[in-house]
Amino acid sequence: MNTGNTLNSLDELLSNIEVPSIEQGAFGASVVQSKDIFAEQHRKGWDKSVEARCDFTQKIRLTRRGGVFFISLWQKSVYGRTLTDIKADDGMVQFFADNTVSLIRQIIGNTLNKGGWAICTSPKRRHLVKNFATRISEEIARQLGIPFYEDVAFCKNKQRINAEYTLNILPQEPNIIVFDDFVTTGSTLGSMYRLLSQYDKNLIFFTGINNKL
Repeated sequence: MNTGNTLNSLDELLSNIEVPSIEQGAFGASVVQSKDIFAEQHRKGWDKSVEARCDFTQKIRLTRRGGVFFISLWQKSVYGRTLTDIKADDGMVQFFADNTVSLIRQIIGNTLNKGGWAICTSPKRRHLVKNFATRISEEIARQLGIPFYEDVAFCKNKQRINAEYTLNILPQEPNIIVFDDFVTTGSTLGSMYRLLSQYDKNLIFFTGINNKL
């Protein structure tokens, strides 16, 4: 066996092999750029095309989330109206209130007529005037004949998770209905519970839409 001829043939074979460019791969794939993990992070825009929806099929549920139990009337669904559309419809204020009042009366019953009850809602974050939950709570209070406390708490920050609340007005009544229009993580209700329970208030939580499947 001629070793020299074999090596020459191998060298000739290797010299004919084309190495694909890493700038533009052999299969048309571009080079993956390394990510700067220290770069400033920008919040992504709200993609309303994948926004949560509700078809308002009544599904009354008792759920524990965010450290508290709450009772919801409806469940997030694949089809139906978007949350943005719901909040923009003035007629939905009455719809939410009517259905919530009916549920509250069924659960609390005649105790409401004996006094000692009030209703409040979560603090405003992005609204300087009455928001959706506030308007619903006002109508619930009117129908039940109980006081509504609009600004029981203030929110120190704008974030929804781990929000920090400070007490603004302490309701006189010992029994308080805490209403919120939508509940996802339960963080808001949990913050309200931690704020008010230290004053020996009896709290019951209601929400319109349980925004989590």
